[in-house]
Amino acid sequence: MQALPDTLCYLNGEYGPLRDAKVSVLDRGFVFGDGIYEVVPVYGRRLFRFDEHLARLNRSLGKVRIASPFDRAQWLERCRRLIDAQAADDQLLYIQVTRGVAVRDHVMPPDLTPTVFMMANPMKPAGAEQRHHGVACVTARDFRWERGDIKSTSLLGNVLARQISADHGAVETIMFRDGFLTEASSSNVWVVHEGAVLGAPKSEHVLEGIRYELIRELCEEAGIGYNLRPISEAEVLGADELMLSSATKEVLAVTQVDGEAVGHGALRGKPGPIYAKLYEAYQRAKTVQSI
Repeated sequence: MQALPDTLCYLNGEYGPLRDAKVSVLDRGFVFGDGIYEVVPVYGRRLFRFDEHLARLNRSLGKVRIASPFDRAQWLERCRRLIDAQAADDQLLYIQVTRGVAVRDHVMPPDLTPTVFMMANPMKPAGAEQRHHGVACVTARDFRWERGDIKSTSLLGNVLARQISADHGAVETIMFRDGFLTEASSSNVWVVHEGAVLGAPKSEHVLEGIRYELIRELCEEAGIGYNLRPISEAEVLGADELMLSSATKEVLAVTQVDGEAVGHGALRGKPGPIYAKLYEAYQRAKTVQSI
């Protein structure tokens, strides 16, 4: 069994080594996946777009009827203590809130004390090879549940979807529902068509990634068109460029889908100019949008 790290974590009001943290087997996060999580990038020990991540955490908590246990200042204090305890300057801060501990019953028990868990880990960004050549993806039917807008810890569908790509040596599984793009297993997907960036419209089938608004801002800064609309599978497979975005990937070019090169002409199978502009703009944003 892989040894657990002894880095500092937070659990229900206490700080201690991650390998010693324990919760009840009757915690509803354990028996039902009844909880919400967030992952916040940290650059140079500063939290990137923290308020946007906190707003999404609170939206998800509200949708599943869990009261937020802390206000902004209390979240920020706990985040910074964990960040300061890490050796790495660039990190990923993980926050999880479950409904709490109760005798097993599908009905939501009232007045439970939420379980709050937090940890920080060194960030593992995409490598230079992936940045230079782009990455491969595969496609699949979106077989997950209907509430993809909730950032739930119930991630079995995403795990199964991601394993499809892992089994094929690819980095992501791009999914379609009724013939239209939703998202990837743990990333948002962006299509470049005639110089404009297209994304799937916000809906209950798509998690509104923090990079949704960020990509819009970066496109505006770079003079690139941006539009959210239904995108057919044929449009994805015939795109000029494809990109993924997430907390860990930032923005990353997809250059192969289901074994076929993405794009056209001289740029077929290579990261394109729109990706290059957005990647550069993303790096600039990291220096000014962190606290």
